Amino acid sequence: MGAAMVAHVLIPTSGTAEGAPPDPLPTSSPTTPSTPSTPSAPSTLSGPALAATGTTTPEQAVRLALDGLGVHHGRYALAVEDLTSGRSAAYGSSAETFTSASIVKVDILAALLLQTQDRGDRLSSAQRQLASDMIRVSDNDAAQKLWIEIGRRQGLDAANARLGLSPAHAGQRGAWGLTRTTARDQIALLKAVFTQDSPLNAASRSYLRGLMGSVTDGQNWGVGAAGAPGGLPVLKNGWLPDGTTRLWVVNSVGIVERAGHSLLVVVLTDAQPTREAGIALVERVATTAVEALVRTP
Repeated sequence: MGAAMVAHVLIPTSGTAEGAPPDPLPTSSPTTPSTPSTPSAPSTLSGPALAATGTTTPEQAVRLALDGLGVHHGRYALAVEDLTSGRSAAYGSSAETFTSASIVKVDILAALLLQTQDRGDRLSSAQRQLASDMIRVSDNDAAQKLWIEIGRRQGLDAANARLGLSPAHAGQRGAWGLTRTTARDQIALLKAVFTQDSPLNAASRSYLRGLMGSVTDGQNWGVGAAGAPGGLPVLKNGWLPDGTTRLWVVNSVGIVERAGHSLLVVVLTDAQPTREAGIALVERVATTAVEALVRTP
């Protein structure tokens, strides 16, 4: 792994930075804010073409709502799919890549479960403990052990080919936290976890959902903010400060329940001035998009 890549790997301490492998280079927290950007250019995930009539489509409704949020730091991409109505929408480029940070841990566990299914086996007690630590408390040491167990990049690429993700998702060498992902791929992964149209069997899907639905306090922020008040978050977050720019990657993926709808939600960001600013952006974007989608006639 080259020096430029190594400089991006940060020390994985609880509540400060995660998504990097063990023993990375230390860094200080970022203090210099980035220049606010204009809203991300919209694109379509799988929704209908923009209507030529006066009727607002789901894609238009989400776009208009997010445009109304005004300028923001860095860039972000959103994808949302309503499993109840079949509607979907995206904002920003659903195919543009972002650093995965710890949301890739869902993918690592999905790959492990697929491999275990193929052998007609079940996870060992040691594997289950590592999986719990990796998802619920975002433990990086546990993730590193399971990353090695699935066969690193090659194992993840093989699993992703079956899960409906593009090979580019883990297409470079190096640390699992520095893999690249897209909003479109993350929606595909969530569909594999939360719907029956999946190579993961019912037991594997239930196990993954259970872990994502029991994340530790302090990590239950993110797309869960878009759910109904009082609902339990079912999600995985990732955050990683850049050792060169001192700016942050902050990502969140999961499923929410809102107004009788079940929705898969992905928000990916980078170049955030602080972790807290990234979290605020993720929650604002997810809540605005979900509300707009479920209210569209």
